[in-house]
Amino acid sequence: MDAVSAEEQDEDLRGLSALLRAHHHGPDGPGAAGRAPRGHHEGLWRLLARKCGLPGTCEEAGRVLLTSTGAWSGQRRRTPLAYMPEPGGGWILVGGNFGRSGRPAWTAHLLKCPDLEFSWGGRDVPVRTVPLTGGERAAAWRAVPAFWPPYAAYQSRVTREIRLFRLVRR
Repeated sequence: MDAVSAEEQDEDLRGLSALLRAHHHGPDGPGAAGRAPRGHHEGLWRLLARKCGLPGTCEEAGRVLLTSTGAWSGQRRRTPLAYMPEPGGGWILVGGNFGRSGRPAWTAHLLKCPDLEFSWGGRDVPVRTVPLTGGERAAAWRAVPAFWPPYAAYQSRVTREIRLFRLVRR
């Protein structure tokens, strides 16, 4: 792993601090709905990557920052998620929730409000989410544990079917 300067570490920690403030308080102070400043999730990822030996950017590690609309609140939500790349440049999101019994809230947001953006390649990409069902879901699911084996363990711990979504560029 490359040596990291004190300045780079400080920049990453400032980014993490700004991200946490924006997530918990919004950019306008406590109680204000907001979104994290653009690019600060990358600082958080770099900080975690150095500690855990992960790839250096969100995209290299199969991570994106999803910006969706809350299913009940209507507020914009930013959620860091893993994705599985598809041949031909598409993306699959997996609602595994780390094998917990409940579904992750972001999956309800996508079902109700399928148009969203996600940060990928340094820019926000407008997409529509398509929930996968039947044979299409079964085909995608066969690739999911091959891409990241813990997903198979997640499915074995829950009785619900883990939701899969395809992201299609708008």
